Amino acid sequence: MALSEREQELLSQLEKQLSDDPAFTSSIPVESEPQVFRAGSQVSSPRNLALGALIAVIGLGVIIAGVATKLIIVGVLGFLMAAGGVYFATLKPKTPAAAGQKSPSSQKSPKSGFMQNLENKWDERQEGPRI
Repeated sequence: MALSEREQELLSQLEKQLSDDPAFTSSIPVESEPQVFRAGSQVSSPRNLALGALIAVIGLGVIIAGVATKLIIVGVLGFLMAAGGVYFATLKPKTPAAAGQKSPSSQKSPKSGFMQNLENKWDERQEGPRI
């Protein structure tokens, strides 16, 4: 959607004012390359997802049992279990690779050619066509 003339004028005035302020421009970090979202960088591990989902389903069962028995404490415990399972499912895995060290599992077995090929295709799709 194109900007109106008034919006373009306001934008150019803002840009001019920001470029005239040396304290502000020096505080902005300059990146040599734009950040690109990579698939899997914000995703929890499959183990956490499976275990968290299992805990959440068990918690829902405990909630249902609490409603059936009309015991509030059982329902509350079921809710806490379900919420804890969802929280656990969204946790990022703690890897030593994030601290600059290679994990033992990555040293023992490199990725298979099939998985590497799929990851390369996914990255190409996310980056768009190269001209």
